[in-house]
Amino acid sequence: MIIELGHCDQCGTCISVCPADALMLTENALLIDHEACTECLLCVNICPIAALENK
Repeated sequence: MIIELGHCDQCGTCISVCPADALMLTENALLIDHEACTECLLCVNICPIAALENK
């Protein structure tokens, strides 16, 4: 999972759907805990601006 940092507007929509709590919003960026992420793709599918990609 990767974040297109130039595209992410830090809306937090992805955080609300993550069943693994693998996403965290800081003051400057969205972070992914890759060890906790199950790659369910819910965050990728719900992102309103396609800032997340499965890679």
